[in-house]
Amino acid sequence: MTTPDNNRRIVLASRPVGAPTADNFRLESVAKPTIADGEVLLHTEYLSLDPYMRGRMSDAKSYAEPVAIDAVMVGGTVSRVVESKHADFAVGEWVLSYAGWQDYAVSKGEGLLKLGQNPQNPSHALGVLGMPGFTAYMGLLDIGQPQAGETVVVAAATGAVGSMVGQIAKIKGCKVVGIAGGADKCEFAKQTLGFDECIDHRAADFADQLANACDSGIDVYFENVGGKVFDAVLPLLNSKARVPLCGLISQYNNTSLPDGPDRMAMLMGQLLIKRIKMQGFIIFDDYGHRYNEFAQDMSQWVAQGKIHYREHVVEGLENAPQAFIGLLEGQNFGKLVVKTQ
Repeated sequence: MTTPDNNRRIVLASRPVGAPTADNFRLESVAKPTIADGEVLLHTEYLSLDPYMRGRMSDAKSYAEPVAIDAVMVGGTVSRVVESKHADFAVGEWVLSYAGWQDYAVSKGEGLLKLGQNPQNPSHALGVLGMPGFTAYMGLLDIGQPQAGETVVVAAATGAVGSMVGQIAKIKGCKVVGIAGGADKCEFAKQTLGFDECIDHRAADFADQLANACDSGIDVYFENVGGKVFDAVLPLLNSKARVPLCGLISQYNNTSLPDGPDRMAMLMGQLLIKRIKMQGFIIFDDYGHRYNEFAQDMSQWVAQGKIHYREHVVEGLENAPQAFIGLLEGQNFGKLVVKTQ
């Protein structure tokens, strides 16, 4: 298997203030790395772009170390083994890895998940069968604990996580109301994903539409957006509602607290009076030991046609920064991945 001698990589050139810009990234070309005994050389075929990466660009204290200036941007990848001096990995094998925004990476084998020699849809390991699907599965089922007949609401309803949340909730017999940005996404959520309703958060009467769609209140709200969406959801939460919290994409680019009244007292009051359970989680930190449970169920649902999955594929590693900026603005439609070449 012949490969180019250079390694393109995208590094963090500067930390963003507010929304990231192209100037925060730098495309470099360096020599392709070499491997020693016990190592493999991986070539990135697909790169996953996910909202959490915005947090890694900041040096604010968080659950994970920030990306250092001039270091390669982090990210999950589907890669192929192009050179091997490791007894457990053969040239040509596909693996799920964490190689980041670059063409090549060296691995000692730790943390690599084998995908075989000829996986049918290798990029699915970054979405429906990977971290986003796993996030949806554990957050909804372990924290949300939906019961048949309950109302489940999920924002970013056609995104990598939200689309899975809604479909799993339907499998469990729930009424599902999605929230998305635009008529085309809402139509997709209803017609293809099988949601009972989907509300466009850009509508002037969004809060009223949501209240009408949730005429029996909300039992589970899967939170990944925050902002005005949560403002509309909060008064609709039923007693003993559950709120799995996996992200707040509307706030990631904020440089200060939002203007307007302080809603903290109202939030705390609702949590107390209605006995609402709100729990944040970090998927692999909290649930890594349960991945096989997820993989078994999700693989079966996909094979049975119970789960529909949409990818938004961007061609070319060099286009990753602009695609990521668009992700934070809601421009993607489906799970965003970069096909590096």
